[in-house]
Amino acid sequence: MVYETDIQNGIAEVVFNNPPVNAFDSKGWFSIAEHLTTLGKDDSVKVIVIRAEGKGFCAGVDIKELAADSTRIVAVNKGNYDTFAAIHLNPKPVIVALHGFVLGGGIGISGAADIIVASECARFGVPEVDRGAMGGGAHLQRMFPVQKVRYMYYTGEFIDAQEAYRLGAVERVVAKDELRSTALAMAAKIAEKSSPMIQLAKEALTGIEDGNLEDKYRWEQGFTLQAYTEGDSQEARDAFVEKRDANFSEQ
Repeated sequence: MVYETDIQNGIAEVVFNNPPVNAFDSKGWFSIAEHLTTLGKDDSVKVIVIRAEGKGFCAGVDIKELAADSTRIVAVNKGNYDTFAAIHLNPKPVIVALHGFVLGGGIGISGAADIIVASECARFGVPEVDRGAMGGGAHLQRMFPVQKVRYMYYTGEFIDAQEAYRLGAVERVVAKDELRSTALAMAAKIAEKSSPMIQLAKEALTGIEDGNLEDKYRWEQGFTLQAYTEGDSQEARDAFVEKRDANFSEQ
């Protein structure tokens, strides 16, 4: 099981626990998406909190699955799409509590969420270009300004929790041992309110967002498929799995 769930007092706490880095294969992503959708339909659930155990929140997709069979990108794309949509379009508010690395699919989850809480050790990054893929920009742009997103995307450089807070994506930065309690306290404050009113509020707020997040992400995924037709894309994945520098051919 790549995650565990506990429901108490209207709060569903979903905990990723897939060592070593909480990276998920296509099957894992489909399972997460289905589970979050089910929680959204559960009348006993008023708020969803997503957090993780281990070294970091989420390292994204399992690159080893894609390095072994690049055709799995179609299934991985679908699993990512379904998971992020299950958060963004979930009728219940979703709070994410982040620590350590937040990469790839972890960015998608965070960018799709309603509220972000981060520990002081949290670091955000989109190393997709260095993995021979695309994706994550639509959700990252829901968190950070356009030029910051492009700089992160092109360079692969990380930003820390304090910078994410300065840019407005993170509601609160706390010590790691306070992360869970802070997220649950926020969830409890929301769970005390009328669930039908909160659900209407989420639907209204989602409806007035600039553009359609799912359409934007789907556009990106088309470029991921195109990237996978390039030899450099396979080389990038092979180099990552083999823990060596990539050797790109001259263009």
